[in-house]
Amino acid sequence: MKAIIFFNCVISVIFTLCYAYQFFYIFVGLLKKPKKFSAKKQHRFAVVVSARNESSVIGNLISSIRNQNYPQELVDIFIIADNCTDNTAEIARSAGAIVYERFNKEQVGKGYALDWMFNIIESEYADRNYEGYIIFDADNVLDPNYIAEMNKVFDNGYRIITSYRNSKNYDTNWITAGYSLWFLREARYLNNARMQLGTSCAISGTGFLVSADVIRENNGWIHHLLTEDIEFTTDSIIHGEKIGYCADAILYDEQPTKFSQSYTQRLRWAKGFYQVFRNYGGKLIKGIFKGSFSCFDMLMTIMPAMLLTLISIAINIIAIPIGIINHSNDLMTLVSILVKTVANFYGMFFLLGLITTITEADQIHCSKPKRVLYLFTFPLFMLTYVPIAIVALFRKIEWKPINHSVSKSLTEICGEKAQI
Repeated sequence: MKAIIFFNCVISVIFTLCYAYQFFYIFVGLLKKPKKFSAKKQHRFAVVVSARNESSVIGNLISSIRNQNYPQELVDIFIIADNCTDNTAEIARSAGAIVYERFNKEQVGKGYALDWMFNIIESEYADRNYEGYIIFDADNVLDPNYIAEMNKVFDNGYRIITSYRNSKNYDTNWITAGYSLWFLREARYLNNARMQLGTSCAISGTGFLVSADVIRENNGWIHHLLTEDIEFTTDSIIHGEKIGYCADAILYDEQPTKFSQSYTQRLRWAKGFYQVFRNYGGKLIKGIFKGSFSCFDMLMTIMPAMLLTLISIAINIIAIPIGIINHSNDLMTLVSILVKTVANFYGMFFLLGLITTITEADQIHCSKPKRVLYLFTFPLFMLTYVPIAIVALFRKIEWKPINHSVSKSLTEICGEKAQI
């Protein structure tokens, strides 16, 4: 039993040493306002969207791009109708986008679709001299100043830039609120803090800008693991790229409403993190020894921390009945440690949710009673990652599309707060 108690102490020390810096990030996010940039030039961009059976939402995305406070002659929209069986292509064409239909059942996933589209653009549209590519998902809706704000950061030398990820359906239920709070926290208290401190930020799924030079240097989109965004971020950091963050470029993203959908999506994310850790962990460690804090930060991001948490809880749960059988004097100590582990997990995420809810109140489009309720369900949402992380460890997982059906304009999402 004493060995179990010692193990718990070791795990506690490891977690404290590894993740203490993220608590410092919180103070940076609280005390420092996001950096402001100005641009001397308006650059030419290609928006690239991979869409699979997205007929219900693709129109709102294209409309929000066309309503940008940015010269429309400097923005072209490319839609990849990827293995579609609906009329996504027709709707996108009628909305004014350049549409290419792709049918490939062997190379499935967003990364393969992007690579295919980049090759087409580089060969057939070379004369348009795109300086950067902005990547969205089909369910996104943009703030009117999104591209103008991203252009400011791009014009200041950042070749890869991520943005502020908000949600279209925060108020639907505890699942959508759980996702939403996490992404808001990620924007304010991870990427914003990283930007303030001059270290590299991280791309989160959708809403990012990549210099055309980066795509050419990589010979297209070469990242095809289950979480291609994390893989791209990790690979870029290893090669010395500093990813920027634009707090004023806001996009609204749809979150899964059913636990079955959320389970499937987060299972893929968990497996993808394991893949990135396996393929790039050694290189990140080498980068740490070369003095790169960004490599350390990214290593902590992809580390299977949830798995370590579950192992700790599982060992304590198994040890308790053994202690009862053996009439161990340390039994109450084990029970106390188990209760404290779960309580600390809940308390930590409740605090993160509370801080984020207070500071990002203007960005949360949800009634006040629901905001309070979802503060208490947020830690439970995060706790469900633990069994998902275990299942992902043993199961073979393939990329599967998530159905999007929340068709909302910016006005419908933000109400009177929508910018005109």
